[in-house]
Amino acid sequence: MRYFTIYLFLFSFLNLTSQENSILPISNLRPDTLGIYDTDLLPPIFHKERRKLVRTFMPENSMAIFCSAKNMLRANDVDFEFHQDPNFYYLTGLNEPNSILVLFKNPYLFDKDTITELLLIKERNLNSETWVGKKLGIKGSELLLNVQRSYNIDNFKLDMFNFLEIDSLFIHDNFNMSESVFPIHNDSVVVDTLGTKLKVNNTLIFNWLAELREIKTKEEMVLLRKAISITCDAQTELMKVLKPGMKEFQAEAVVEAIFKLNGAEYPGYPSIVGAAENSCILHYTTNRKTMKGNHLLLSDVGAEYHGYTADVTRTIPVDGKYSEEEKTIYNIVLEAQNKAIKECKVGNPFYITNTIATTVVSQRLQELGIIKSPHEIRRYFMHGTSHYLGLDVHDPGTGGDFQANTVITVEPGIYIKEGSPCDPKWWNIGVRIEDDILITEGEPENLSGCVPRTIEEIESTMKAKPIVFKNF
Repeated sequence: MRYFTIYLFLFSFLNLTSQENSILPISNLRPDTLGIYDTDLLPPIFHKERRKLVRTFMPENSMAIFCSAKNMLRANDVDFEFHQDPNFYYLTGLNEPNSILVLFKNPYLFDKDTITELLLIKERNLNSETWVGKKLGIKGSELLLNVQRSYNIDNFKLDMFNFLEIDSLFIHDNFNMSESVFPIHNDSVVVDTLGTKLKVNNTLIFNWLAELREIKTKEEMVLLRKAISITCDAQTELMKVLKPGMKEFQAEAVVEAIFKLNGAEYPGYPSIVGAAENSCILHYTTNRKTMKGNHLLLSDVGAEYHGYTADVTRTIPVDGKYSEEEKTIYNIVLEAQNKAIKECKVGNPFYITNTIATTVVSQRLQELGIIKSPHEIRRYFMHGTSHYLGLDVHDPGTGGDFQANTVITVEPGIYIKEGSPCDPKWWNIGVRIEDDILITEGEPENLSGCVPRTIEEIESTMKAKPIVFKNF
């Protein structure tokens, strides 16, 4: 009996090993056979061109390393839903963990091939795929991602590179993933590795990506417009559904259901849906309060579509009608936003939107007696007015003068918490209006302008019947 048990164990082990190493025939490697069903993803040539542009920043005889995101533990043996590092996705189009992209400035001999780009990736494991879904593997990544050369990361060893031929190394790694593969993780210093001196820089590489990602291509704008359009539909539907007695999480559910119904993979960030005093919390995400008719609801949400995220905020009355105090504060924010958007033009400095918005808000709050001097403005308007938008909701950028084909937000706000040193009639009024603005060669384009913004438009829309949630 003991020998039979050993035999059974060996048979099972060998069978499992053969499954793990089995690879589908190359002729069967199509996007759908590898679990890729969307047909409007960024094309492989887009990512290949991005890699070429990164190489133009690199000095002679240098190497750059980009690491994917890792699976992140949620609790016990359950992971959070995987989300790729945006820079890694920008350069590869790969939506899998445990991978590393290596770029060479000059053609480099690796494993008998002369290359300028190498993707270190997990080989397919068919037993694992039963649990977590299909992966690209070596051949799939070369064929579908148009990567010059892929190699099994589990078989990679550091001495496969001749660092005597490399003068400098640039590392992009938000997750410390490279340490197990490239144990040379120092910032802007010369380190001794494998008997050679190597200059390592961990910061400059982020500046290269920020400069590239600030300017959106036509392919990117298609996806970004889609994400914004989905978000606009969600905000408009929420206006039609909202009523007293609803929970904040029910309003959130309406928004995120529209996201999913329209094909968005995720919210681009945790949805901020806060009523009354919660409208004065900038990044409120608890979303559990029961809403009353005299509450304002601030809804700051964004759908993520194929990596690109929107960011649109509206502040609406739960009962469909703004009070006089709410109208006053709302119109100040709207005035500040309108004037800031007008100056989103090529050549203007990035900070101009904040200068304009804070000036308007400061002047109007002084007129109302809510503040006595401009220096008090940060009590009620404590955040910046704009940020870049793209693969990240707070996308990287240079912070320089506006350039054509850049997308930013314009989002002034006023938040008057209970207990603030002003007339109590203003307490718990929190208003933010946020839109996604495309910088063009001419006038700025409000990509999210289809969502009602004025008081009259919002109150009118809130009287209309819902399209999706007719029986909510």
